Amino acid sequence: MQAVATGLLVVAALVYVAARSAEAAGWGPWVGFVRAAAEAGMIGGLADWFAVTALFRRPLGLPIPHTALVPTRKDALGDSLGAFVGTHFLAEDVVRERVRAVAPAARVGAWLASEAGAERVTREGATLVRGALVVLADEDVQDLLERTVLTRLSGLPAGPPAGQLLEGVVADGSHHGLVDAIADHAVAWLTEHRGDVEELISARAPSWSPRLVDAVVAAKVSAEVLRFATAVRDEPDHPLRASLDAWLRALARDLREDPETGARADRLVASLSEHPQVRESLGHLGATVRRLVLEAVEDPDSPLRRRATAMVADAGRRLLADEALRAKADRWAEDAAAYVATTYSDELTTTISATVRRWDGQEAARRIEVQVGRDLQFVRVNGTVVGALVGLTLHALGLTIWH
Repeated sequence: MQAVATGLLVVAALVYVAARSAEAAGWGPWVGFVRAAAEAGMIGGLADWFAVTALFRRPLGLPIPHTALVPTRKDALGDSLGAFVGTHFLAEDVVRERVRAVAPAARVGAWLASEAGAERVTREGATLVRGALVVLADEDVQDLLERTVLTRLSGLPAGPPAGQLLEGVVADGSHHGLVDAIADHAVAWLTEHRGDVEELISARAPSWSPRLVDAVVAAKVSAEVLRFATAVRDEPDHPLRASLDAWLRALARDLREDPETGARADRLVASLSEHPQVRESLGHLGATVRRLVLEAVEDPDSPLRRRATAMVADAGRRLLADEALRAKADRWAEDAAAYVATTYSDELTTTISATVRRWDGQEAARRIEVQVGRDLQFVRVNGTVVGALVGLTLHALGLTIWH
């Protein structure tokens, strides 16, 4: 486009020279129209060439004031651009209006509910988890667990928290399931090993006792033990269960209120946290969990990945179906975007001005000219063409008025 604009200017100059020669040779009045058009077009093209060139460099290298504006004024231009962006693009009302128009909750919900979206979220999440787990070696995991779990436990009083927790467990009856499991297992074991129990009881009988009596007594004792265990299993109000509840409540009270019981609990926790076997077991546990999680996140068909994908899709469907939740999410997104825009607008706009400041003046001019130079060359072309038309018009008006 530079060549086209310059070529057009050269054509106007050649036509002007030819027209002047034709006028001198007396070719006729029509040559005056050609000469006037070429002269005005040449003037318009030269003026616009000067204007376009002055933006990026000094015309003909001459130190003319107010030329080479981009290289010499790039810092001010960068500051003005940053201020313009901050005022017109990062204003709170503009940001809120844009976020409101986008309706992000509905878009996010539809994307999450889709199979591709849910799988994408799960895949990217698995990549993040895998990256974090790969960075951590087994020794790092053990050291992290020791510092975050054992050290913290050994430095905190164990009695009151344990007592409060135990009191809540007993009040909710959460331990009844464990008692049921133990009683059920005891009944099953006694039933399966009844002969072994009778033999053990018989072996403990005195040597002078008759064998027949030992067998009868052993069978009776074994049956009573089995009956007792069955009663504990089947009767929710069994006295043993009530006694266990009472003992647990008393223990919880002592842990919370009795200094001696609390001190014993603290010593127990401290001894466990300092025991080498506990530390080693904790390290093995952490390494095992790390390995299992790593295997689960790396396998696209693992139950963990499938479950995570289903949860993401469910969240997307819920976001689409629940209008109140969707409106709440939209408000949250709007508030978050407005907060970022108003709080960090200076940092964002400073990035623009700082980036422009780092540019070399000539390099900045070259970059901007590459982006907008083609359109600016059209300005030169239009200046030549419009100048020629104006010159032609003025010449015609002059002949009409003065002749």
